[in-house]
Amino acid sequence: MHDTTALLVELGAVILGLGLVGRFAGRIGLSPIPLYLLAGLAFGHGGLIPLKASEEFTMVGAEIGVILLLLLLGLEYSASELVTSLKTQYPSGAVDFVLNATPGALAALMLGWGPVGAVALAGVTWISSSGVIAKVMTDLGRLGNRETPVILGVLVMEDLAMAIYLPLLTAMLAGVSLAGGSLALVIALGAVGFVLYLALRHGRLISRAVSSDNPEMLLLVVLGLTVLVAGVAQQLQVSAAVGAFLVGIALSGEVAEGARKLLTPLRDLFAAVFFVFFGLSTNPADIPPVLLPAAVLAVVTTLTKVATGYYAARRAGIGSPGRWRAGGTLVARGEFSIVIAGLAVATEPRIGPIATAYVLILVIAGPLTARWTQPLAAKIEARRGGGGAGKSTDASTAEAAEPAPASAPERRRGAHDDLTPEPAGEKHE
Repeated sequence: MHDTTALLVELGAVILGLGLVGRFAGRIGLSPIPLYLLAGLAFGHGGLIPLKASEEFTMVGAEIGVILLLLLLGLEYSASELVTSLKTQYPSGAVDFVLNATPGALAALMLGWGPVGAVALAGVTWISSSGVIAKVMTDLGRLGNRETPVILGVLVMEDLAMAIYLPLLTAMLAGVSLAGGSLALVIALGAVGFVLYLALRHGRLISRAVSSDNPEMLLLVVLGLTVLVAGVAQQLQVSAAVGAFLVGIALSGEVAEGARKLLTPLRDLFAAVFFVFFGLSTNPADIPPVLLPAAVLAVVTTLTKVATGYYAARRAGIGSPGRWRAGGTLVARGEFSIVIAGLAVATEPRIGPIATAYVLILVIAGPLTARWTQPLAAKIEARRGGGGAGKSTDASTAEAAEPAPASAPERRRGAHDDLTPEPAGEKHE
Protein backbone atom coordinates (compact mmCIF):
# COMPACT_ATOMS: atom_id res chain seq x y z
CA MET A 1 0.00 0.00 0.00
CA HIS A 2 1.24 3.50 -0.85
CA ASP A 3 2.63 5.43 2.12
CA THR A 4 0.05 8.23 1.84
CA THR A 5 -2.80 5.76 1.47
CA ALA A 6 -1.62 3.78 4.48
CA LEU A 7 -1.34 7.00 6.48
CA LEU A 8 -4.89 8.05 5.63
CA VAL A 9 -6.31 4.60 6.41
CA GLU A 10 -4.52 4.34 9.76
CA LEU A 11 -5.27 7.92 10.74
CA GLY A 12 -8.93 7.64 9.82
CA ALA A 13 -9.25 4.39 11.75
CA VAL A 14 -7.56 5.93 14.81
CA ILE A 15 -9.75 9.05 14.85
CA LEU A 16 -12.93 7.04 14.26
CA GLY A 17 -11.94 4.64 17.02
CA LEU A 18 -11.28 7.53 19.41
CA GLY A 19 -14.73 8.94 18.66
CA LEU A 20 -16.41 5.63 19.42
CA VAL A 21 -14.34 5.13 22.57
CA GLY A 22 -15.13 8.66 23.78
CA ARG A 23 -18.85 8.13 23.19
CA PHE A 24 -18.75 4.86 25.13
CA ALA A 25 -16.88 6.52 28.02
CA GLY A 26 -19.47 9.29 28.18
CA ARG A 27 -22.33 6.80 28.36
CA ILE A 28 -20.84 4.94 31.32
CA GLY A 29 -19.84 8.17 33.08
CA LEU A 30 -16.09 7.59 32.80
CA SER A 31 -13.28 9.88 31.67
CA PRO A 32 -12.10 8.78 28.21
CA ILE A 33 -8.40 9.08 29.20
CA PRO A 34 -7.96 5.47 30.43
CA LEU A 35 -9.64 4.14 27.29
CA TYR A 36 -7.39 6.27 25.07
CA LEU A 37 -4.34 4.94 26.90
CA LEU A 38 -5.58 1.36 26.50
CA ALA A 39 -6.17 1.98 22.79
CA GLY A 40 -2.60 3.20 22.45
CA LEU A 41 -1.29 0.14 24.29
CA ALA A 42 -3.30 -2.14 22.00
CA PHE A 43 -1.93 -0.65 18.77
CA GLY A 44 1.58 0.39 19.78
CA HIS A 45 4.89 -1.43 19.90
CA GLY A 46 4.20 -4.91 21.21
CA GLY A 47 0.45 -4.45 20.78
CA LEU A 48 -2.06 -6.32 18.68
CA ILE A 49 -1.73 -4.32 15.44
CA PRO A 50 1.20 -1.85 15.47
CA LEU A 51 0.54 1.40 13.61
CA LYS A 52 3.60 2.32 11.55
CA ALA A 53 2.50 4.59 8.72
CA SER A 54 0.90 7.19 11.02
CA GLU A 55 3.54 7.09 13.77
CA GLU A 56 5.35 10.28 12.73
CA PHE A 57 2.12 12.23 12.27
CA THR A 58 0.87 11.01 15.64
CA MET A 59 4.10 12.21 17.27
CA VAL A 60 3.62 15.74 15.90
CA GLY A 61 -0.07 15.65 16.81
CA ALA A 62 0.87 14.67 20.37
CA GLU A 63 3.14 17.73 20.66
CA ILE A 64 0.32 19.97 19.45
CA GLY A 65 -2.00 18.25 21.97
CA VAL A 66 0.25 19.22 24.88
CA ILE A 67 0.46 22.81 23.65
CA LEU A 68 -3.33 23.11 23.29
CA LEU A 69 -3.95 21.52 26.70
CA LEU A 70 -1.79 24.16 28.38
CA LEU A 71 -3.13 27.01 26.23
CA LEU A 72 -6.74 26.21 27.14
CA LEU A 73 -5.70 25.86 30.76
CA GLY A 74 -4.20 29.34 30.67
CA LEU A 75 -7.37 30.70 29.09
CA GLU A 76 -9.35 29.41 32.09
CA TYR A 77 -7.58 31.79 34.49
CA SER A 78 -7.01 35.51 34.70
CA ALA A 79 -3.77 37.02 35.93
CA SER A 80 -5.56 38.52 38.95
CA GLU A 81 -6.84 35.07 39.94
CA LEU A 82 -3.35 33.63 39.86
CA VAL A 83 -2.01 36.49 41.99
CA THR A 84 -4.89 36.02 44.46
CA SER A 85 -4.16 32.31 44.57
CA LEU A 86 -0.53 32.94 45.44
CA LYS A 87 -1.55 35.21 48.31
CA THR A 88 -4.30 33.06 49.81
CA GLN A 89 -3.58 29.45 48.85
CA TYR A 90 0.19 29.12 49.17
CA PRO A 91 0.04 27.17 52.50
CA SER A 92 -2.31 24.62 50.92
CA GLY A 93 -0.11 24.52 47.82
CA ALA A 94 2.96 23.82 49.95
CA VAL A 95 1.17 21.02 51.83
CA ASP A 96 -0.06 19.61 48.49
CA PHE A 97 3.50 19.55 47.13
CA VAL A 98 5.06 17.93 50.20
CA LEU A 99 2.39 15.28 50.70
CA ASN A 100 1.98 14.25 47.07
CA ALA A 101 5.35 14.81 45.39
CA THR A 102 7.29 13.06 48.14
CA PRO A 103 5.82 9.56 47.59
CA GLY A 104 6.68 9.69 43.89
CA ALA A 105 10.23 10.89 44.55
CA LEU A 106 10.83 8.25 47.21
CA ALA A 107 9.40 5.49 44.99
CA ALA A 108 11.69 6.49 42.11
CA LEU A 109 14.74 6.49 44.39
CA MET A 110 13.78 3.08 45.81
CA LEU A 111 13.49 1.78 42.24
CA GLY A 112 16.98 3.09 41.49
CA TRP A 113 15.97 5.74 38.95
CA GLY A 114 18.21 8.49 40.29
CA PRO A 115 17.49 12.22 40.81
CA VAL A 116 16.02 12.86 37.35
CA GLY A 117 13.58 9.96 37.65
CA ALA A 118 12.70 11.11 41.18
CA VAL A 119 11.83 14.63 40.01
CA ALA A 120 9.76 13.26 37.11
CA LEU A 121 7.78 10.71 39.14
CA ALA A 122 7.25 13.32 41.88
CA GLY A 123 5.45 15.46 39.29
CA VAL A 124 3.36 12.51 38.12
CA THR A 125 2.06 11.85 41.65
CA TRP A 126 1.75 15.52 42.58
CA ILE A 127 -0.49 17.10 39.92
CA SER A 128 -4.23 16.37 40.00
CA SER A 129 -6.28 16.24 36.82
CA SER A 130 -8.08 19.57 36.40
CA GLY A 131 -10.17 18.14 33.57
CA VAL A 132 -11.39 15.02 35.37
CA ILE A 133 -12.09 16.98 38.56
CA ALA A 134 -14.06 19.68 36.72
CA LYS A 135 -16.15 16.99 35.03
CA VAL A 136 -16.77 15.14 38.30
CA MET A 137 -17.89 18.27 40.15
CA THR A 138 -20.27 19.08 37.29
CA ASP A 139 -21.71 15.57 37.24
CA LEU A 140 -22.19 15.52 41.02
CA GLY A 141 -23.80 18.97 41.06
CA ARG A 142 -21.25 20.41 43.46
CA LEU A 143 -20.29 23.61 41.65
CA GLY A 144 -22.18 25.70 44.22
CA ASN A 145 -20.71 23.94 47.27
CA ARG A 146 -18.56 25.95 49.67
CA GLU A 147 -15.59 23.62 49.19
CA THR A 148 -15.51 24.08 45.40
CA PRO A 149 -13.47 27.34 45.40
CA VAL A 150 -10.98 25.63 47.73
CA ILE A 151 -10.61 22.74 45.28
CA LEU A 152 -10.14 25.17 42.39
CA GLY A 153 -7.63 27.13 44.46
CA VAL A 154 -5.47 24.03 44.92
CA LEU A 155 -5.70 23.30 41.20
CA VAL A 156 -4.69 26.86 40.35
CA MET A 157 -1.62 26.54 42.59
CA GLU A 158 -0.65 23.29 40.86
CA ASP A 159 -1.13 24.79 37.41
CA LEU A 160 0.95 27.82 38.30
CA ALA A 161 3.65 25.64 39.85
CA MET A 162 3.96 23.79 36.54
CA ALA A 163 5.36 26.98 35.02
CA ILE A 164 8.33 26.50 37.36
CA TYR A 165 8.43 22.72 37.51
CA LEU A 166 8.39 21.99 33.77
CA PRO A 167 11.44 24.14 32.87
CA LEU A 168 13.36 22.58 35.75
CA LEU A 169 12.43 19.06 34.64
CA THR A 170 13.21 19.86 30.98
CA ALA A 171 16.66 21.15 31.91
CA MET A 172 17.38 18.05 34.02
CA LEU A 173 16.22 15.73 31.24
CA ALA A 174 18.45 17.54 28.75
CA GLY A 175 21.43 16.97 31.04
CA VAL A 176 21.99 20.69 31.47
CA SER A 177 24.49 21.72 34.14
CA LEU A 178 23.44 23.29 37.44
CA ALA A 179 24.21 26.74 36.03
CA GLY A 180 22.22 26.00 32.88
CA GLY A 181 19.31 24.62 34.89
CA SER A 182 19.33 27.67 37.15
CA LEU A 183 19.34 29.92 34.09
CA ALA A 184 16.33 28.08 32.64
CA LEU A 185 14.51 28.46 35.94
CA VAL A 186 15.31 32.17 36.14
CA ILE A 187 14.10 32.64 32.56
CA ALA A 188 10.87 30.78 33.38
CA LEU A 189 10.24 32.81 36.53
CA GLY A 190 11.02 36.03 34.66
CA ALA A 191 8.68 35.06 31.84
CA VAL A 192 5.85 34.22 34.24
CA GLY A 193 6.33 37.46 36.15
CA PHE A 194 6.55 39.52 32.95
CA VAL A 195 3.39 37.94 31.48
CA LEU A 196 1.48 38.44 34.75
CA TYR A 197 2.56 42.09 34.79
CA LEU A 198 1.50 42.63 31.17
CA ALA A 199 -1.80 40.83 31.73
CA LEU A 200 -2.59 42.85 34.87
CA ARG A 201 -1.53 46.24 33.49
CA HIS A 202 -2.05 45.94 29.75
CA GLY A 203 -4.30 42.89 29.29
CA ARG A 204 -6.88 44.86 27.32
CA LEU A 205 -4.27 46.14 24.87
CA ILE A 206 -2.92 42.63 24.24
CA SER A 207 -6.41 41.22 23.76
CA ARG A 208 -7.33 44.12 21.48
CA ALA A 209 -4.27 43.45 19.31
CA VAL A 210 -5.24 39.79 18.92
CA SER A 211 -8.99 40.36 18.69
CA SER A 212 -10.95 39.84 15.48
CA ASP A 213 -14.65 39.67 14.66
CA ASN A 214 -13.84 36.97 12.12
CA PRO A 215 -13.62 33.58 13.92
CA GLU A 216 -11.27 32.23 11.27
CA MET A 217 -8.80 35.09 11.76
CA LEU A 218 -9.00 34.83 15.55
CA LEU A 219 -8.30 31.11 15.39
CA LEU A 220 -5.32 31.54 13.09
CA VAL A 221 -3.78 34.40 15.09
CA VAL A 222 -4.16 32.76 18.52
CA LEU A 223 -3.04 29.33 17.32
CA GLY A 224 -0.11 30.74 15.36
CA LEU A 225 0.99 32.94 18.25
CA THR A 226 0.77 30.02 20.68
CA VAL A 227 2.80 27.62 18.53
CA LEU A 228 5.39 30.34 17.86
CA VAL A 229 5.79 31.20 21.55
CA ALA A 230 5.88 27.50 22.45
CA GLY A 231 8.68 26.94 19.93
CA VAL A 232 10.70 29.89 21.26
CA ALA A 233 10.17 28.67 24.84
CA GLN A 234 11.36 25.19 23.84
CA GLN A 235 14.47 26.71 22.28
CA LEU A 236 15.19 28.53 25.55
CA GLN A 237 14.81 25.26 27.51
CA VAL A 238 11.75 26.70 29.28
CA SER A 239 9.26 24.11 27.88
CA ALA A 240 6.77 24.57 25.07
CA ALA A 241 3.92 23.78 27.48
CA VAL A 242 4.83 26.73 29.70
CA GLY A 243 4.97 29.05 26.68
CA ALA A 244 1.47 28.00 25.67
CA PHE A 245 0.22 28.43 29.25
CA LEU A 246 1.58 31.99 29.37
CA VAL A 247 -0.13 32.91 26.10
CA GLY A 248 -3.43 31.75 27.60
CA ILE A 249 -2.92 33.86 30.72
CA ALA A 250 -2.08 36.95 28.66
CA LEU A 251 -5.41 36.87 26.80
CA SER A 252 -8.54 38.06 28.57
CA GLY A 253 -12.15 39.09 28.12
CA GLU A 254 -14.10 38.32 24.96
CA VAL A 255 -10.93 37.33 23.08
CA ALA A 256 -10.13 34.61 25.60
CA GLU A 257 -13.73 33.39 25.62
CA GLY A 258 -13.90 33.32 21.82
CA ALA A 259 -10.53 31.58 21.53
CA ARG A 260 -11.60 28.99 24.09
CA LYS A 261 -14.74 28.12 22.14
CA LEU A 262 -12.86 27.92 18.83
CA LEU A 263 -9.91 25.91 20.15
CA THR A 264 -11.75 23.45 22.41
CA PRO A 265 -12.57 21.02 19.55
CA LEU A 266 -8.95 21.16 18.36
CA ARG A 267 -7.73 20.54 21.91
CA ASP A 268 -10.08 17.58 22.26
CA LEU A 269 -8.80 16.03 19.03
CA PHE A 270 -5.06 16.53 19.55
CA ALA A 271 -5.17 15.80 23.28
CA ALA A 272 -6.79 12.46 22.45
CA VAL A 273 -4.00 11.87 19.94
CA PHE A 274 -1.48 12.69 22.68
CA PHE A 275 -2.90 10.10 25.08
CA VAL A 276 -2.97 7.52 22.31
CA PHE A 277 0.62 8.34 21.36
CA PHE A 278 1.74 7.89 24.97
CA GLY A 279 0.09 4.48 24.96
CA LEU A 280 1.66 3.67 21.58
CA SER A 281 5.13 4.37 23.01
CA THR A 282 4.58 2.01 25.96
CA ASN A 283 4.99 -1.73 25.50
CA PRO A 284 2.01 -3.57 27.05
CA ALA A 285 4.37 -6.29 28.27
CA ASP A 286 6.02 -3.71 30.54
CA ILE A 287 2.77 -2.98 32.43
CA PRO A 288 2.17 -6.20 34.50
CA PRO A 289 5.56 -6.05 36.31
CA VAL A 290 4.82 -2.51 37.56
CA LEU A 291 1.16 -3.00 38.51
CA LEU A 292 1.97 -3.71 42.16
CA PRO A 293 4.21 -0.63 42.73
CA ALA A 294 1.76 1.50 40.74
CA ALA A 295 -1.14 0.26 42.88
CA VAL A 296 0.77 0.88 46.12
CA LEU A 297 1.71 4.37 44.91
CA ALA A 298 -1.93 5.00 43.94
CA VAL A 299 -3.20 3.99 47.40
CA VAL A 300 -0.61 6.13 49.20
CA THR A 301 -1.22 9.22 47.07
CA THR A 302 -4.99 8.79 47.31
CA LEU A 303 -4.64 9.16 51.08
CA THR A 304 -2.26 12.12 50.74
CA LYS A 305 -4.58 13.93 48.30
CA VAL A 306 -7.53 13.40 50.64
CA ALA A 307 -5.40 14.87 53.44
CA THR A 308 -4.49 17.82 51.19
CA GLY A 309 -8.12 18.65 50.41
CA TYR A 310 -9.12 18.21 54.04
CA TYR A 311 -6.40 20.62 55.18
CA ALA A 312 -7.19 23.22 52.51
CA ALA A 313 -10.92 23.14 53.28
CA ARG A 314 -10.28 23.39 57.04
CA ARG A 315 -8.15 26.51 56.44
CA ALA A 316 -11.15 28.03 54.65
CA GLY A 317 -13.41 27.36 57.64
CA ILE A 318 -15.46 24.65 55.94
CA GLY A 319 -17.16 21.94 58.00
CA SER A 320 -16.19 18.28 58.17
CA PRO A 321 -18.41 17.02 55.30
CA GLY A 322 -17.01 19.64 52.92
CA ARG A 323 -13.45 18.83 53.98
CA TRP A 324 -13.88 15.16 53.12
CA ARG A 325 -15.58 16.01 49.81
CA ALA A 326 -12.70 18.32 48.89
CA GLY A 327 -10.15 15.62 49.67
CA GLY A 328 -11.95 12.91 47.72
CA THR A 329 -12.44 15.18 44.70
CA LEU A 330 -8.72 15.97 44.35
CA VAL A 331 -7.64 12.31 43.98
CA ALA A 332 -7.88 11.97 40.18
CA ARG A 333 -4.67 12.17 38.15
CA GLY A 334 -4.77 12.40 34.37
CA GLU A 335 -3.59 14.66 31.59
CA PHE A 336 -0.70 16.45 33.28
CA SER A 337 0.71 13.31 34.86
CA ILE A 338 0.91 11.86 31.37
CA VAL A 339 2.42 15.10 30.00
CA ILE A 340 5.19 14.93 32.62
CA ALA A 341 5.81 11.24 32.00
CA GLY A 342 5.85 11.87 28.24
CA LEU A 343 8.62 14.45 28.68
CA ALA A 344 10.66 12.08 30.85
CA VAL A 345 10.19 8.80 29.01
CA ALA A 346 12.99 9.45 26.49
CA THR A 347 15.54 9.83 29.31
CA GLU A 348 13.99 7.39 31.78
CA PRO A 349 11.94 4.87 29.76
CA ARG A 350 10.93 2.94 32.90
CA ILE A 351 8.65 5.81 33.92
CA GLY A 352 6.28 5.17 30.99
CA PRO A 353 4.75 1.85 32.14
CA ILE A 354 4.40 2.81 35.82
CA ALA A 355 2.91 6.23 34.93
CA THR A 356 0.43 4.59 32.56
CA ALA A 357 -0.67 2.04 35.18
CA TYR A 358 -0.80 4.72 37.89
CA VAL A 359 -2.97 7.09 35.84
CA LEU A 360 -5.24 4.26 34.71
CA ILE A 361 -5.88 3.37 38.35
CA LEU A 362 -6.49 6.90 39.65
CA VAL A 363 -8.42 8.29 36.69
CA ILE A 364 -10.94 5.50 37.38
CA ALA A 365 -10.73 5.73 41.18
CA GLY A 366 -10.96 9.56 41.24
CA PRO A 367 -14.70 9.85 40.47
CA LEU A 368 -15.40 7.09 43.00
CA THR A 369 -13.47 8.78 45.81
CA ALA A 370 -15.16 12.09 44.98
CA ARG A 371 -18.54 10.45 45.45
CA TRP A 372 -17.87 8.13 48.41
CA THR A 373 -15.12 9.63 50.61
CA GLN A 374 -17.45 11.86 52.63
CA PRO A 375 -20.21 9.25 53.20
CA LEU A 376 -17.58 6.66 54.17
CA ALA A 377 -15.90 9.08 56.59
CA ALA A 378 -19.31 9.93 58.07
CA LYS A 379 -20.09 6.25 58.71
CA ILE A 380 -16.69 5.59 60.26
CA GLU A 381 -16.91 8.61 62.55
CA ALA A 382 -20.51 7.75 63.47
CA ARG A 383 -19.43 4.26 64.53
CA ARG A 384 -16.70 5.78 66.66
CA GLY A 385 -19.29 7.95 68.36
CA GLY A 386 -18.47 11.15 66.44
CA GLY A 387 -21.93 12.68 66.19
CA GLY A 388 -20.73 15.58 64.02
CA ALA A 389 -19.93 13.39 61.04
CA GLY A 390 -23.18 11.50 61.42
CA LYS A 391 -25.05 14.70 60.60
CA SER A 392 -23.28 14.91 57.26
CA THR A 393 -26.43 15.00 55.17
CA ASP A 394 -27.84 18.10 56.81
CA ALA A 395 -24.45 19.75 56.95
CA SER A 396 -23.86 19.00 53.30
CA THR A 397 -27.11 20.67 52.33
CA ALA A 398 -26.40 23.69 54.50
CA GLU A 399 -22.90 24.13 53.07
CA ALA A 400 -24.11 23.86 49.51
CA ALA A 401 -26.65 26.60 50.15
CA GLU A 402 -24.11 29.03 51.65
CA PRO A 403 -22.22 31.37 49.35
CA ALA A 404 -18.60 30.48 48.63
CA PRO A 405 -15.90 32.42 50.50
CA ALA A 406 -15.22 35.65 48.63
CA SER A 407 -11.45 35.38 48.97
CA ALA A 408 -11.17 32.04 47.21
CA PRO A 409 -10.12 32.16 43.55
CA GLU A 410 -12.64 31.09 40.96
CA ARG A 411 -12.24 30.13 37.35
CA ARG A 412 -12.51 32.94 34.86
CA ARG A 413 -14.53 30.85 32.45
CA GLY A 414 -16.11 27.41 32.30
CA ALA A 415 -13.74 24.73 33.55
CA HIS A 416 -12.58 22.38 30.85
CA ASP A 417 -13.52 18.71 30.88
CA ASP A 418 -11.24 15.90 29.87
CA LEU A 419 -11.84 16.05 26.13
CA THR A 420 -15.58 16.50 26.72
CA PRO A 421 -17.22 19.74 25.53
CA GLU A 422 -19.03 21.66 28.25
CA PRO A 423 -22.82 21.75 27.85
CA ALA A 424 -23.95 24.92 26.13
CA GLY A 425 -24.86 27.77 28.42
CA GLU A 426 -23.39 26.17 31.56
CA LYS A 427 -20.88 28.17 33.53
CA HIS A 428 -18.71 27.11 36.43
CA GLU A 429 -18.92 29.77 39.04
